[in-house]
Amino acid sequence: MIVDELIQLKDVSYSVDSNELSFGKGERTNILYNIDFSVYENEVLGICGESGGGKSTIAKLISGLILPTTGKIILDDVLTTNSNKPRPIQILFQNNSSLLNPFRKVKSIIEESIKLNGETADNIGEIKRKLYDSLSISTELDTRRGFELSGGERQRVALARLLAVNPKVLILDEPFSAQDITSQKNLAEVLKRINKKFNLTIICISHDLKILREFADRLIVIQNGKLVEEGYCDEIFKSPNHPYTKFLLSAEDFSLTAEEIHSKNKLKVENG
Repeated sequence: MIVDELIQLKDVSYSVDSNELSFGKGERTNILYNIDFSVYENEVLGICGESGGGKSTIAKLISGLILPTTGKIILDDVLTTNSNKPRPIQILFQNNSSLLNPFRKVKSIIEESIKLNGETADNIGEIKRKLYDSLSISTELDTRRGFELSGGERQRVALARLLAVNPKVLILDEPFSAQDITSQKNLAEVLKRINKKFNLTIICISHDLKILREFADRLIVIQNGKLVEEGYCDEIFKSPNHPYTKFLLSAEDFSLTAEEIHSKNKLKVENG
C-alpha cells in the first residue's frame, strides 16, 4: 500500500557546461527542466521516455551521485545516510559489470555485502538463501567467478549484492535492455516479488512502456527533460493525456484509436 512520501523532487532542474559534453564555448546545456514529483513508500515507479530525454539524470540525482542545478530533493529521515551503514538508496546501471569483481566467487561477493549491513555470521546463510530464492539464483553459482556468469546471471547476482545491504530504495536504469521477451517477463516477475518480499521501493527507468505495464504502480513520462505526464499505470494506458505519451504507446503497438494518436508533426508544433 502506497502511504508515505520517501522522496520529493521540487522544481528540480539540471544543466551542464557544454564543454563537459564536447569542446564547446562553456555555455550551459539544459538536461532537466523544473521537475516535480514524489516517490512513495513500497511503490514501483516507472520512468519512461526516449533515450537522451533525461531519465538517467533523474536516477543520478535521486541517488545523490549528482546535485541539482536548481530546486531541491527532499529525502525522508529513513533515507538519511548513516556513515556506519551502506547507502539506503542503491542504483543498478545498465552496465552492471562494475558491481562484480570478475575474479571473485559469487558466494564471497554476496556474503561480504551481507556483512556490510552488520549481520552476524549466524544469519548470513539464511539471508543469502532468501536473496537467492527471491531472485531465482541457483546455489550452483556460488562457486563461479564473475567472468563465468552469463548476462542474465550477472544481472541477478548484481541485484542480490545490492539487496544484501537492505536498501529502502532500489533504482534500476534500463534493466530490460538487450533481453528477449521471455527474459524481460521473468525479470518483471522477480521485481514484483522483491518489491513485496523486501518492502522495497523500486524506481525503474525504461524506454519500454510495454514491460513497465507488467509491474509498475505509477508512471512518469519524460520528454526532452520535461515531465509531461504522471499517473497510475492503468489510468495512463487506458486514457493517456499528453500527445507524447500517446505517441509512445502507438509506437509500442498498443490499441489506441486513430483520433488518439497525434501525428509527429503535431508533436513538433506543440513542443516548439
